Amino acid sequence: MVPVKRIVLNSRPGKNGAPVPENFRVEEGTLVPDLEDGEVMVRTLYLSVDPYMRCRMNEDTGTDYLTPWRLSECVDGGGVGVVESTRCGALNEGDVVTFFSWPWQTHAVLKGTVLQKVDPQLVDGHLSHFLGAMGITGLSAFFGIREKGHVTKDANQTMVVSGAAGACGSIAGQIGRLDGCVTVVGICGSDQKCRTLIEDLGFSAAINYNTEDVPARLRACCPGGVDVYFDNVGGTISDAVISQMNHSSHVILCGQISQYNKDVPYPPPLSEEISEVLQRKNITRERFILLSYTDKLDAGLYELSQWVKSGQIKALETVTDGIENIGDAFCSMMKGGNIGKQIIKISEWKN
Repeated sequence: MVPVKRIVLNSRPGKNGAPVPENFRVEEGTLVPDLEDGEVMVRTLYLSVDPYMRCRMNEDTGTDYLTPWRLSECVDGGGVGVVESTRCGALNEGDVVTFFSWPWQTHAVLKGTVLQKVDPQLVDGHLSHFLGAMGITGLSAFFGIREKGHVTKDANQTMVVSGAAGACGSIAGQIGRLDGCVTVVGICGSDQKCRTLIEDLGFSAAINYNTEDVPARLRACCPGGVDVYFDNVGGTISDAVISQMNHSSHVILCGQISQYNKDVPYPPPLSEEISEVLQRKNITRERFILLSYTDKLDAGLYELSQWVKSGQIKALETVTDGIENIGDAFCSMMKGGNIGKQIIKISEWKN
């Protein structure tokens, strides 16, 4: 018998409401590691909390590719763990594995076929990077820019990133710079984050939307207009950026965190004024789904790994210890309390 803690959805946020830690509940129990053929028991090392999960707290996620979490059932998301016992021929004890729908519990029995074995050397032992720079987050930034951004070397392009100090935005800005954008401007919510973007991540400039006039600062930082916009937030910030975009420029629609607490479809509808700007300037604004690029994922991961290992991309993390604190960490992340990827450390990995 293995003692287990798990997190269940205790309640849903109110209509158009922000999540609170009390929406989650810790339950304790035991797990009988009586495996059937093809199954493994894993010990959880790290869990991921991400903005898109706010949509899963609703009865209707507003999308056709996300299922809602069920009340009083264990919630799930990106996770990394280690195999402790196995009846799956493809996996051995000690293998490190990851899964996009990892249950939020300290141990779990899973089918081996859903797990992806990963090589710790790919991230120099920083296994949490498989949930960030070397996971869904990094790949979203990578393929968003490569497939939707139309960044061209020597084209003197300017990129703006909203939510720039978050998990995806912090990687996206660095990729934009590496791929050839001569100016990369980040929009974030504190002076500390602005300093991090410029001093640590190589952004050209940063704008604090809480204390600065965003349209005026955009005009100052992007005097030639905006060619590529990596949009993580939506709302008034995105309206300000789109209003200053050049003809035939590109919006990479990655997320809309400012709208996730509202009962609206994804992506949320734009105002008539902003819709007119998009049409008049021939600006592309397309959502993208990472699953559309499954045939390119391995190549993308390899390129990301080379950047991270060489230090050309810095993978920032905010780490919270203990599964019982995951609700607090999730709510903090939704309010911008993190710098880089928000990670929950569940247990130690012993190589």
